Amino acid sequence: MNRRRLYPDLIRALDRNPAVALLGPRQVGKTTLALELGATRPSIYLDLEDVSDRAKLEDAKSYLSDHQDKLVILDEVHRTPELFQTLRGLIDQGRRQGRTSGQFLLLGSASIDLLKQSGESLAGRISYLELSPFDVLETAAEQTAALWVRGGFPSSFLAADDQTSYEWRTDFIRTYLERDISQFGPRIPAETLRRFWTMLAHNQTGLHNAASLAEGLGVDGKTVARYLDLLVDLLLVRRLPAWHRNVGKRLIKSPKVFIRDSGIAHALLLIRNKEQLLGHPVVGASWEAFVIETLICAAPRGTEANFYRTSNGHEIDLVLTLPTGELWAIEVKRSSAPKVERGFHVACDDLSPTMRFVVYPGNERYKMNEQTEAINVFTLAQALQAIE
Repeated sequence: MNRRRLYPDLIRALDRNPAVALLGPRQVGKTTLALELGATRPSIYLDLEDVSDRAKLEDAKSYLSDHQDKLVILDEVHRTPELFQTLRGLIDQGRRQGRTSGQFLLLGSASIDLLKQSGESLAGRISYLELSPFDVLETAAEQTAALWVRGGFPSSFLAADDQTSYEWRTDFIRTYLERDISQFGPRIPAETLRRFWTMLAHNQTGLHNAASLAEGLGVDGKTVARYLDLLVDLLLVRRLPAWHRNVGKRLIKSPKVFIRDSGIAHALLLIRNKEQLLGHPVVGASWEAFVIETLICAAPRGTEANFYRTSNGHEIDLVLTLPTGELWAIEVKRSSAPKVERGFHVACDDLSPTMRFVVYPGNERYKMNEQTEAINVFTLAQALQAIE
């Protein structure tokens, strides 16, 4: 398996900042990546879920001062939010002594408390990076279908067979519901949250309809909003905002919502392998969510992602506003012989994108017309990654 794409960015961030927060859901590979980097320089690793490691930090200032010549890696740092004030003092002390970078690498399984606490205490001292599951650029073009079915969590994607992968994902879901989520907010009944998560899986890339979800769960709209915020903050669900700039048209304002890892979505829907997926009603929406998430992760930092839909149904599945200001309009199709509806062309006329693509499962890249290219997700992700 190739080194994670984020590795060079992580090195650059540590070389420029006293602290770096590496965020991502559990089991995505944060610890492996951090230890790989730690092996290249003097470092010390503390797992704050380990009682003995937490005990070392009872007098955190004294202990960390003894290791000020090393990179200190703090795993699951959200478990000790009181530590951030200490880190702030040590960073400022290090700056006065000429140590301006590479002091602390903080690993967190969610953006919730980590962003809040570090944002309050370490402003101007910390950089944030997000590690996602494997994507097509970290595997191989011929493994795209397997990545779609199993998802990109390393233990799932690299499992010996589909059944082992499926069992790992069901255990992952159960662990999150029964143990992990309770760490990040008020107690939520595990079965209720599972139903909510499953409802989102059935409605991959659909418009968010809080009233419908609330009715299905037997709760109110505010509760649905709280559940959704939690899953978004845990980096498990993506809320894709609608295009909001004025184009003189009546635009849909509700976001699209989907589970970020396709393998987790499939496990929630009890889909064990590709054959079951291809026969399931969610197949088209699942493929669309997989492609959108892949391209957002491949896009350069600073890219803004939206979808575009007017009240009369003219739509673009994904609009990427690149840091250069260019717009890329992307339509997603599951067919090996894709055709583009008139609504896509009308929507493109509204936005005048620089590039227009139709992503499909085939291998050939070709012109569909003067302005639109058919392309596979691997090749388009490569093109996005190449943008500087």
